Amino acid sequence: MTTTDRPSFRNQWFWGHFSGFVALIALVGLILDQGTKLWLVHGFDLAVNGPVRLLPVLDIVLVWNRGISYGLFQQDGDLGRWILALFTVAATIGLWVWSVRAQNRFVALALALIIGGAIGNGIDRLALGAVVDFVHFHVGSFSWYVFNLADVWIVAGVAGLLYDGLRGRS
Repeated sequence: MTTTDRPSFRNQWFWGHFSGFVALIALVGLILDQGTKLWLVHGFDLAVNGPVRLLPVLDIVLVWNRGISYGLFQQDGDLGRWILALFTVAATIGLWVWSVRAQNRFVALALALIIGGAIGNGIDRLALGAVVDFVHFHVGSFSWYVFNLADVWIVAGVAGLLYDGLRGRS
């Protein structure tokens, strides 16, 4: 392999075949996530006007999540908040590098969803000190955790990566 055959450092780490697609999907997810949170917290003032019953099994409520998914690793102090924020930055960079090397659009989409969700929740954590969660599913006495659109993007992206990893290769 000659030096002209080798991918450049930039192409190995920062930009790949699907990078524009990944950036666009992540940005759209981020805008939808942040837009709903900003409107619910500041426009609708969910803290004062909520909770809101949308369906017998679906409410819009305001929960400040100082941990990660499912309320794990709750952090009451600034040190924990900053550790989670730094972890989010590191994970997002790692996911971006993975997306640069993605071999198909499906994997790129899954990674883009996770990146957009991670950035959305990271912005909340840095700007507000906690992640804004607001969607609450419940059926009878069963109550699912409260989540936001960024969480939906992350779960969908992880499910996509799992599907890709488990499906048979031909």
